[in-house]
Amino acid sequence: VQLQASGGGLVQAGGSLRLSCAASGSIVSITTMRWFRQAPGKQRGMVAGISSDDSTIYADSVKGRFTISRDNAKNTVYLQMNNLKPEDTAVYYCNVDAAQTYRDGYRNYRGQGTLVTVSS
Repeated sequence: VQLQASGGGLVQAGGSLRLSCAASGSIVSITTMRWFRQAPGKQRGMVAGISSDDSTIYADSVKGRFTISRDNAKNTVYLQMNNLKPEDTAVYYCNVDAAQTYRDGYRNYRGQGTLVTVSS
């Protein structure tokens, strides 16, 4: 399973970006999809997650500003980021629990990151 994240870039404070992450390969099912981020000099932390029943969870720092969603037909997870702040600057990574066969069960997969830079 390969994960390809896109949509990062440079934006001014108060602006918006939409990240996408598409999972490809031999996949029979994806349960939870997540976005993590890692700022320079800081540990990686979860930003948002969405389960197979579309229930969501957010880090306190992004609640009300970020929205996670998914398109199961495309095996893609999105992160709509509004009212961006300089402290949102980080490399954003997607992460999914996916099964390539039902016999083998679910495994966790992590993708390459996409850089988001928010200028003040």
